[in-house]
Amino acid sequence: MHSLTNEVAIFSERPLSRKKHGGQGANGEVFQDFLPEYSSEATEADVRDCRLSSVPRILTPQAHLGNLPQPEDLEILAEESRRLEEASAEEILQWAVEHYFPNLTMATAFGPEGCLILSILAKIEPRVYVFNIDTGYQFPETLKLRDQIAERYGIVVDLQRPEFSVEEYERLHGGPLYKTNPDQCCRDRKIAVVRRVIQGYAAWICGLRRDQSPHRVQIPIVGWDQKFGLVKINPLARWTSRQVWQRIVQEKIPYNPLHERGYASIGCWPCTRPVSEGEDERAGRWPGMCKTECGLHVIEDVQTPSPLPSFAEEDRQQ
Repeated sequence: MHSLTNEVAIFSERPLSRKKHGGQGANGEVFQDFLPEYSSEATEADVRDCRLSSVPRILTPQAHLGNLPQPEDLEILAEESRRLEEASAEEILQWAVEHYFPNLTMATAFGPEGCLILSILAKIEPRVYVFNIDTGYQFPETLKLRDQIAERYGIVVDLQRPEFSVEEYERLHGGPLYKTNPDQCCRDRKIAVVRRVIQGYAAWICGLRRDQSPHRVQIPIVGWDQKFGLVKINPLARWTSRQVWQRIVQEKIPYNPLHERGYASIGCWPCTRPVSEGEDERAGRWPGMCKTECGLHVIEDVQTPSPLPSFAEEDRQQ
């Protein structure tokens, strides 16, 4: 990081002027309306250092470092969330990039919301690291959609997998665990993967909507993710399913063809079925299990992966 003297020297060649929200600096970076316009000699790092010097850490790429957020930090996030409540998805994602990139990530299961967000990120900052939790149970159509997204937007979503393959996992547990203990299956093959991948990131983008399920009606635009220890950004929180699909149709955004066969919400193939007319869109997840959430977005979930059977732990150590 440059010293204050160097920063002053860099930015003192011409008078500072104000950029309106959505404007671009010399390096193509988008700035908030209260930020100055910088000299053409300023590097991207110079701009970021100067910009972040007076911003609370909870609103910077270092938000995840140090102690847990204090009440004042949470209030800052709450205030930002209130301010962004009427903002467009583009404005929210631009805000996220300005504050948290390069320590900004996104997880996607290639649902309609995720595909829509990716179409916007491609215009704002395609270098954001995006990953998919490849449980080993995904539909072939889902994995094919990953290739379509890459071809259309140039964003190659990274496939992050659990420690054990499906074959190893089912052997260790004496068969498919999703049939007998789907909560543990989700913890081991989804939540544990996210915990590993998000290490070092300050914020992540999610495609949650408030009208998706009772668990999600209160989600903020911006908040602290207590489960994973970073800032959580929901740019589509206020959107409805109809609004999402209108944008997908208008912009010809790629989507999973399973939606045309009645699958409203798509996860792993053993735990997903089409929904009937009038059913909640997540009614097709874990049918017959009294379960509609994998646990990624429910803080009551157990914080650590379930232990392996003793014989499995012995195999692992060999």
